Amino acid sequence: MSHVVVLGAGVIGLSSALLIQAQGHQVTILAREFPGPFETIDPKTQINYTSPWGGAHSRMVPPTNAVEEREHAMSIATFRRMHALHEHHPEAGLSFMKGIEYLEAPGPQYLAITEEKAKEMGMERYRLLKPEELPEKVKWGCEYDTWCVNPMVYCSFLLRRFVFAGGKVVKREVRDPVEIFAITELGPVNVVVNASGSGFGDENVFITRVANNACLTTITRQNADGAWTFCIPRNFDGGTIIGGTKEPNDWNPNPLPETRARLLRTFTTAFPGVMGNVNELKVIQDIVGRRPTRKGGMRLEKEAVTRDKCIIHAYGLGGRGYELSWGVAEGVLTLLAEHTKATRHIRL
Repeated sequence: MSHVVVLGAGVIGLSSALLIQAQGHQVTILAREFPGPFETIDPKTQINYTSPWGGAHSRMVPPTNAVEEREHAMSIATFRRMHALHEHHPEAGLSFMKGIEYLEAPGPQYLAITEEKAKEMGMERYRLLKPEELPEKVKWGCEYDTWCVNPMVYCSFLLRRFVFAGGKVVKREVRDPVEIFAITELGPVNVVVNASGSGFGDENVFITRVANNACLTTITRQNADGAWTFCIPRNFDGGTIIGGTKEPNDWNPNPLPETRARLLRTFTTAFPGVMGNVNELKVIQDIVGRRPTRKGGMRLEKEAVTRDKCIIHAYGLGGRGYELSWGVAEGVLTLLAEHTKATRHIRL
């Protein structure tokens, strides 16, 4: 079997490492940063460690082209694996719940979905909402079964499973994935999985700034101007995330007071019932995260280094890292199997 080094300890790297390990390969995770409790992760110094700051949930995104069709298949594969994890590992930080979508300006891809079509798409317990169930200004709505995670609990759980199964971790920063083949302390390395997120010079990768605020409720809504208002509960004492923002190529590491005010105002205006008997929402913390996003969609492909060594790239998912994580990991496993088969023929 091969010695595979997974570069990056975010949700894609951890998921890929576990699936590769399960096939009997020797696996090492090499990363600059690793999962830890929410209380010990510094939002500013670790702003580029994306996974802890993700909303970390799954929502329906009707596919309209080949790239979106591939991503949808990955989201369904992830849903199935998340369901199995939730059933067998209640400590994983996963919660299954009902997802609700409210759209003020639904596109044709949403209007075309019937309950029968949703079932074909892999959606579970999908139901179109009746007009009398929709809030003011909302033109279309639905509900379905979905999941969300507490990222710090979940990623720590994945890392712990990996180590308990014999996996090794190395804390180090590299300038290029090719460097890893020459690190003597790792021993011979056959394959590197680049799940770093950054792409290392890929001109199609850009940063999307995301600001999250915590409170105590949940719902998702598309506003008429195309903006989204949402909150995502984080179980295991993780509060609730209120969003959202999507700011391409914005490198500002500081939360903006005006962004917080806008998010809270939009949310409480759309859902006044969330306030209950209090006068204002309790904000626990303002967090800015950076999502490595890629023009044209994620990169999931092999790059030959020598006749028997390769890099498998798996990065650039933007805001859908958790949502597609296990589907991407399955894709990595397929590419690794292709490489293993090809190198076996070379040796023969």
